[in-house]
Amino acid sequence: MANAGVVALRELFVRSGHRQLAGPVLILAILAMMVLPLPPFALDLFFTFNIAISVIVMLVAMSVMKPLDFSVFPTVLLVTTLLRLSLNVASTRVVLLDGHTGPGAAGQVIEAFGHFLVGGNYAVGLVVFTILVIINFVVITKGAGRVAEVAARFTLDAMPGKQMAIDADLNAGLIGEDEARRRRATIAEEADFFGSMDGASKFVRGDAVAGILIMLINVLGGLFVGVLQHNLDIATAARTYTLLTIGDGLVAQIPALIISIAAGMVVTRVGDDQDVSQQFAAQLFRNPRLLFLTAGIIGLLGLIPGMPNFVFLLLAGTLAILAWRIAKSQRATAPVAVAVAPIVSREVQEASWADVTALDVLGLEVGYRLIPLVDKAQDGELLRRIRGIRKKFAQEVGFLVSPVHIRDNLELKPNAYKILLKGVEIGEGEVFPGNLLAINPGRVAGQVPGTATRDPAYGLPAVWIDAALREQAQAYGYTVVDASTVAATHLNQLILSHAAELLGRQETQALLDHLAKEMPKLVEDVVPKVLSLGVFQKVLRNLLEEGVHLRDMRTIIETLADIAPRSQDPEVLTAQVRMALGRAIVQELFPGAAEMQVMSLDPQLERILQQAVAGGDGAGASIEPGLADTLVREAVSAAQRQEEVGLPTVLLVPGNLRTLLSRFLRRSISQLKVLAHGEVPDNRIIKVTSIIGGRV
Repeated sequence: MANAGVVALRELFVRSGHRQLAGPVLILAILAMMVLPLPPFALDLFFTFNIAISVIVMLVAMSVMKPLDFSVFPTVLLVTTLLRLSLNVASTRVVLLDGHTGPGAAGQVIEAFGHFLVGGNYAVGLVVFTILVIINFVVITKGAGRVAEVAARFTLDAMPGKQMAIDADLNAGLIGEDEARRRRATIAEEADFFGSMDGASKFVRGDAVAGILIMLINVLGGLFVGVLQHNLDIATAARTYTLLTIGDGLVAQIPALIISIAAGMVVTRVGDDQDVSQQFAAQLFRNPRLLFLTAGIIGLLGLIPGMPNFVFLLLAGTLAILAWRIAKSQRATAPVAVAVAPIVSREVQEASWADVTALDVLGLEVGYRLIPLVDKAQDGELLRRIRGIRKKFAQEVGFLVSPVHIRDNLELKPNAYKILLKGVEIGEGEVFPGNLLAINPGRVAGQVPGTATRDPAYGLPAVWIDAALREQAQAYGYTVVDASTVAATHLNQLILSHAAELLGRQETQALLDHLAKEMPKLVEDVVPKVLSLGVFQKVLRNLLEEGVHLRDMRTIIETLADIAPRSQDPEVLTAQVRMALGRAIVQELFPGAAEMQVMSLDPQLERILQQAVAGGDGAGASIEPGLADTLVREAVSAAQRQEEVGLPTVLLVPGNLRTLLSRFLRRSISQLKVLAHGEVPDNRIIKVTSIIGGRV
């Protein structure tokens, strides 16, 4: 069993690595020193190690540029305090057990501090030890703790302002998302660091108090043990045990004093471009005039009779030489004045048109957990799907949509995304990489465990499930897709529904330029000869608003070439183009079927609406409110009946009513398609399934 335990520990050490085990081993060693007896040599070794650690900590504290460069310092304070206390316990055990044998009973380190540093005089040792404890406890530790407390409070109070400043710089374009994220993390680390330092300073103060109490206990305990157990006289026992106690206290308090000084240096640092030594040299000795003045004052004091003239004059001469060398160095490095034109600082430059940036037509913002899906370096799955969406859109709709500008947004939930059109949010959702979305199409055989939600694209009930449940969900009849597919489908659905807004003049001109390569004469005869780019764009947008694709651009341009010389009204031109594209429009709604099952208007309602159109301005005619309510209510009811039997929601009306009813009813029935009689090919059979307005 013992061999197996050793082998297991060795394997754990090898697998974990030396650095990962260094901390636990050190803590276990510190705790072991409190309960296990140590020989004098081990005490010498650990006391020397304690002094070395304290010196290292102080040197690191002096060399860091900013407090966060030594962010582990609060933990270091705790560990070093525990180390000193455990050494005190171990040395106390040795002193009380073997102190009667002589001053070397607790090791050479304690003997050196107790004998050589204070000359073997325990009264002097007590005074020195008390002074060190007072300096550490009253001055350094208390001051450093107060500074850490105030710094923590001020850092927390300043966090909202710093966050707003970062957001302002980010919104102004002065920094990028990565820099903003780094600055936010730095602010949080500063608050955590100074809060930890405020608490860690209490460890050092407690250590100082414990040092005094341990000294008193050791002296009294040594007298008791020496006199009663080892039959020493009171004077010998007092001298022996007090010297050992003083040595023990000094060897612990000097490292504690060094650690406290390091803590004070860390929390009182101001500026992060130089370490402490560089700041001392740069700020104390950069003005030679002040050094000359100080040398003069010290020299005058050295001339007073009775003063230590040699020492004062020597120091005054040293300061004067140092000031002269600094002044000479500054003159040598001073830049030569050259007459040049004044340079305008960036901070005072006037705003220019270069500061005005256009909004992205399409934007996608993602939370930080979705970044791998859109990271180009990782060939993100969603990034590839977006490329496919744009390609498919261009092939099916007939023009190339603007690129999707992708960025991360720290204000979003980690798994959330937001889709923007010209800077305005048009859709949002939340996906979970690694999981799958099981969408309920309406008929499923069972339930799968997961997080209930809705498909962001079409609002269908869905469940986020583990990838291991894919086959089970598919067996129940769910449509199972991954996270990137969910977001891509949502983006595709929004692009299709906002296709008209995505067709700007720039895209329209690019479309014409592309067509001009294949049919240059036809394009030239229409735009800009008989039709302006703006009117042409309006016609195309009218088609896109009602889901008519632009793939058959030859028919569209030829129709406009025939009608444009007689009318420039976009509505009239759109109606004529729709009639020319009638076969394609009907084929899209009723693929491969000779019979069209559609809704229609009651003849009486048709006459009323035609009178309204004749008395108004075509598509801009108004419908009486009561009639409008009844029309909407019956149209919604008829559309629901069409959907229940699996038929497309198509309303067939006279040509002069098509535009009016399409715009009016589309607000209530988003999937409704309104066809004019003239758009239906002659070979199609029409079957009316519902009459709207029979009760008007």
